[in-house]
Amino acid sequence: MDQYSAVDGCAGDWHLMHYGRFAVAGAGLVMLESAAVERRGRITRGCLGLYSDDNQYALQKVVAFCRRHGSAKLGLQIAHAGRKSSTRIPTLGGAGSRAPEYLRPDEEPWRPCGCTAQPRAPGWPPPEALDSSGLRRVVAAHLDATRRAAEIGFDVLELVMGHGYLLHLFLSPLSNERDDEYGGSLENRLRFPLQVFEAVRAAWPADRPLLVRISTTDWVEGGWEMQDAIVLCRRLKDMGCSMVTASTGGLSLRQAIPLGEGHQVPFAEQIRTQVGIPTMATGMIFDPRHADSVIRDKRADLVAIARGMLVDPNWAWRAAAVLGGSVDCPRQFVRGYRSRFHRGAAIPSW
Repeated sequence: MDQYSAVDGCAGDWHLMHYGRFAVAGAGLVMLESAAVERRGRITRGCLGLYSDDNQYALQKVVAFCRRHGSAKLGLQIAHAGRKSSTRIPTLGGAGSRAPEYLRPDEEPWRPCGCTAQPRAPGWPPPEALDSSGLRRVVAAHLDATRRAAEIGFDVLELVMGHGYLLHLFLSPLSNERDDEYGGSLENRLRFPLQVFEAVRAAWPADRPLLVRISTTDWVEGGWEMQDAIVLCRRLKDMGCSMVTASTGGLSLRQAIPLGEGHQVPFAEQIRTQVGIPTMATGMIFDPRHADSVIRDKRADLVAIARGMLVDPNWAWRAAAVLGGSVDCPRQFVRGYRSRFHRGAAIPSW
């Protein structure tokens, strides 16, 4: 969950606090927010980055802090925002999110880049269409960010190919109107994202998991659909992808998502069944019993809890209490974790 609290891509005290509290709260794996692979690839000015030595140093401090005090494995997402970059921070207007708006001329915007010059929506500034040199630059940026993540010591890396960001733009027929080898047929539309994955896979240590996060559908007629995602996932599996995180949407403002608890779990299940690759289920999963059933019923191999842990950072402790399990707890909190009052507490209904 993007925190929009970085300064020129650099993590700060907020990130120490934010990720530190999850690292000590019983989670098996803490995935940090998406880090932009180049400066112009940030969604907003507040987005995390991994494109400079300063970014790397700042993120290393967060990782060291989490390892010193917590027990969770640590992962990082890397991405390029594409035509969704140079936007206002969506949470500045209040506690919740609102529809993003692009930076106005007096707000020092930067020019986004994209698969083509097609803007995100009518009225939005057109991005710079990536030519051959731009494509090489983006691959190199992903390669550099991957090497930096490995040097920092992350246990897991997740390459983002969904949510309307740059690599998703190449995948979807709604946004990919290119007439070269990267556009047209599904095979051509897969080409550039798979080139990026190939570079990342080669740079990421072979003994550490490499995940790919995809949108399995655009939720728009004529867009990227599940049958396309299956083809992509089969290719990723053959190229050494460890797991696919099955998300949806993010490409078009015309999307109509039927939100509900676990509404994306069926997509993770379908990929797991048809492709034979481990999957992570995500999307509005709050109830520990529901999360447990997803794993027990073999609908996915991991469950990601995002909003649920923003509401309750100690979600894993409560889940362990409800399910009769046990998770790590720092000695400083053990009186609360082992309290009979906690163990008998009911899970709040979100």
